[in-house]
Amino acid sequence: MSGSEDLQAIVTTWLGRFETALAGGDVSGLRPLFQDDSHWRDVVALTWTIDTVSGGDALVKALASFATQARPSRFAVDRQRTAPRRVRRAGTETIEAIFRFETALGRGSGIVRLTDDAAGGGPRAWTLLTALDEIKGHEEHVGKSRPRGEAYSRDFRGPNWLDLRKAAMAYEDHDPAVLVVGGGQAGLATAARLSQLQVDTLIVDRWPHIGDNWRHRYHALTLHNQVQVNHMPYMPFPPTWPTYIPKDKLAGWFEAYVEALELNYWPGTEFEAGHYDEQEGRWSVTLRRADGSRRTMHPRHIVMATGASGLPIVPDIPTLGAFRGTVLHSGEYHDSAAWKGKKALVIGTGSSGHDIAQDLHSGGAEVTIVQRSPTLIVNVEPSAQLPYALYDEGPSLEDCDLITVATPLALSRRTHQLLTEQAKNLDRKLLDGLECRGFRLDFGEDGTGWQFKYLTRGGGYYFNVGCSDLIVEGKIGLLQYADIDAFVADGARLKSGAAVAADLVVLATGYRGQEALVGKLLGEDVAARVGPIWGFGDGQELRNMFMRTPQPGLWFIAGSLAQCRIYSKYLALQIKASELGLMPQAESALASSSRATGTKGSRSVMA
Repeated sequence: MSGSEDLQAIVTTWLGRFETALAGGDVSGLRPLFQDDSHWRDVVALTWTIDTVSGGDALVKALASFATQARPSRFAVDRQRTAPRRVRRAGTETIEAIFRFETALGRGSGIVRLTDDAAGGGPRAWTLLTALDEIKGHEEHVGKSRPRGEAYSRDFRGPNWLDLRKAAMAYEDHDPAVLVVGGGQAGLATAARLSQLQVDTLIVDRWPHIGDNWRHRYHALTLHNQVQVNHMPYMPFPPTWPTYIPKDKLAGWFEAYVEALELNYWPGTEFEAGHYDEQEGRWSVTLRRADGSRRTMHPRHIVMATGASGLPIVPDIPTLGAFRGTVLHSGEYHDSAAWKGKKALVIGTGSSGHDIAQDLHSGGAEVTIVQRSPTLIVNVEPSAQLPYALYDEGPSLEDCDLITVATPLALSRRTHQLLTEQAKNLDRKLLDGLECRGFRLDFGEDGTGWQFKYLTRGGGYYFNVGCSDLIVEGKIGLLQYADIDAFVADGARLKSGAAVAADLVVLATGYRGQEALVGKLLGEDVAARVGPIWGFGDGQELRNMFMRTPQPGLWFIAGSLAQCRIYSKYLALQIKASELGLMPQAESALASSSRATGTKGSRSVMA
């Protein structure tokens, strides 16, 4: 046999043994198939939640428990996808294979990673992913299943396509099943997925035009990761597009996306308040339209797609009130043109702080950036792109996304520790130069790098596209916040007695978590019931993300274009299952299994 055929035979044998043991609920038969330090991540397929179970004993007990009801079967290497291959994941050599399977209610895809058994018993699973692709009888209307359009293409007396679209978007005689709050990549991806599952969905966004949430950011902004990672569901970017997408180009794409995918979108619409009726199982929400009118709607689900962050953080700086110049939060900053020949202090050394400082410098301002805490710096190329190398390997976008989903938290942390060390070596000259200027560097908790800073706090790092070089060269000044004694009318006075003149102070001080926005819009009782959003708690999944929460009918999605593309699929499947009455009770399936088996699992609010 060839090498690929040999690997396929190994995986096929493992899948056969796995299916036999699973079908019989045979824990003793399952256990030899997994390493002691193995991980099972289920994404909606068997548990209707997104969660990870770690450790061979706990894993096989949970698998056997859920298999009883889900009845997974027909496991087979998927020959239509990337063939089984030897790869290195988190520093470990493994056989990685994509397989397909079915359950009583759906069809799914998965990935198994096999490593050699030290005892010589043949390959055993190190990680296992089971992910739901579709619910039987409720498949997406794509490809050969696309709608035929006969409702308007064959009836010359009836309404045409445009008539039907206008009626659908007006919601004059009905309410949507799902109200998506926020029209960025998270909201668009979610609405696109739901529309393909025939779930009536309306997006509302406060900006007056689709794409304004990108269009009105600062003038020089482009995405800092590459185009091949950032495609949106059903409608990939053209192959002619630049590697790094400019903000206005992306904003225009959002407009085209809404039109092409026939998404219902109300721009210029403010979500003012919402209240959940437990008995009715639906929300009562108040929306304020662009013309000042108000509309009350009663969706069964609200999806908060307003980003990983919420309201701006404006720190209490006791002496800042003495400053007579202009003070802006980074969210209010747009263009450097007005500040040519002026002096500016930018407080904060995350991405926004660096980009704004560079934009001001390019516009002719004299800029000093003020560092409050150590910051992770990584060159945009090649170092910041290292985590995305998978998307350059050759597998399809669909396969890359599945491989990404298949990586549990423990392996992801180890992977990013290795990548951070690699980036430090690649960026050594820049990092040494920054330290010589007095810049304080950070490499993340336990050296896990920028990705985990993003996942835990939504910031604290910068992809260097030139500002760090300007700091090293002394073209942008650097101050430590701790060295400022007080702000005065014309700038800042340092503890050394020196003065730093300023006409502008930009507070690049970040944003509060989404729970603050939830409290404002839905009430503090709902915010308390939901708890922290984003970041990791005791479990291995992001808190309250992409998954139902302790508040019925309330969902959250946020993140990069890639995260939104990937997890919008699973969020939409859960909402569809909820509409069909297929979801179990709100308590986490894995939590109840943990009590039954004596293991510790994460809660369903995490994903």
